Amino acid sequence: MTGREPCGLSGGLLDYKTVKFALTRNRRVGLLHRLLQLGVLGYLFGWVLLVQKGYQDTDPAPRAAVVTKLKGAAVAEVGGAGRRLWDAADYVRPPQGENVLFLVTNFIATTRQGQGTCPESPSVLDAMCTEDADCLMGNPVVRGNGIKTGKCVMFNTTHSTCEIYGWCPVENTTLPRKPLLAEAENFTLFIKNTVHFTKFNFSKCNTLQTNDPTYFKSCTYDPFFNPSCPIFRVRDMVEAAGETFGDLALLGGSIGVRIEWDCDLDRPAAQCQPQYSFSLQDRRYNFRTASYYWDSQRQLYRNLLKLYGIRFDISVHGQAGKFGIIPVAVSFGTSIAFFGAATVVCDLVLLYLDAKADVYWKEKFEEAKPPKGKTEAAA
Repeated sequence: MTGREPCGLSGGLLDYKTVKFALTRNRRVGLLHRLLQLGVLGYLFGWVLLVQKGYQDTDPAPRAAVVTKLKGAAVAEVGGAGRRLWDAADYVRPPQGENVLFLVTNFIATTRQGQGTCPESPSVLDAMCTEDADCLMGNPVVRGNGIKTGKCVMFNTTHSTCEIYGWCPVENTTLPRKPLLAEAENFTLFIKNTVHFTKFNFSKCNTLQTNDPTYFKSCTYDPFFNPSCPIFRVRDMVEAAGETFGDLALLGGSIGVRIEWDCDLDRPAAQCQPQYSFSLQDRRYNFRTASYYWDSQRQLYRNLLKLYGIRFDISVHGQAGKFGIIPVAVSFGTSIAFFGAATVVCDLVLLYLDAKADVYWKEKFEEAKPPKGKTEAAA
């Protein structure tokens, strides 16, 4: 017994199992097998090849360039400076036109500010006082407009505030009830976008190739009637993002413009066209800017503007696909593996779940022994 144990162990390690095919007349398992095969075929031709275009090699990261131009004109009152015309040089930030730009729709003006002493605004909590001891000299006003001089002075008949050294008079905080540049809803934004798919050395621009020199002067983008025009009306963009221009223009906000390219390079290049979508990213957007000048007495002054408006953030995404032999081989290889998995599933059903599993098990697995004479001769 002990002399044979090593041979038994080594024989078990060196056993070889080969595939044996057994034909079974089980209609339920046969139907399951065919359904699984049909599912694999449907997955291959329906999902992989038609929907996902698994026969194509893809470039999911195009290089993109965006140039923007905003056009329009409006008239608005600027504090005590009277009526002023606003054009693209005034209401567009930055002026050079990139994938991020800001359109002024409302503002608060504080004109002719000079450096000196004046009462701080009562809207600043740290500036409220009842006596000089509440205003420590040299301390900056928290969230205020200057440095405390050590005096508590009357701002108006009802409020006393700390006197400050800063730009005086302090900033005006009265917000207009309606947007001062309400005409901005009819301004137009020209977006020129070029994408380059380096993998296929393919470039495309969103501007329509036309010989009509007046086309871009008269067209306006419409997703159904004029999808090739890259000129957008501001009100249409805001409404496409789910907002009304009047509400967003009062306090400002941020609109996301998404340009999506999905190019099938197995088709004519003219069919590669972008899709535009708009989304509201944030409500309330403002910042301050100032223009400086010297008077005849060489005194420095500035006009301060708190600008409210709409920030447009343009992003470009997309992919291009073209027939490739390697993706085709991978797709068919995966499907062949799924065919093998269908057979494994049916085997598991027969061997473990069927009522006659014992019979199928004996027919499926059979030990092949060498002839008796050869066994004895070897012994």
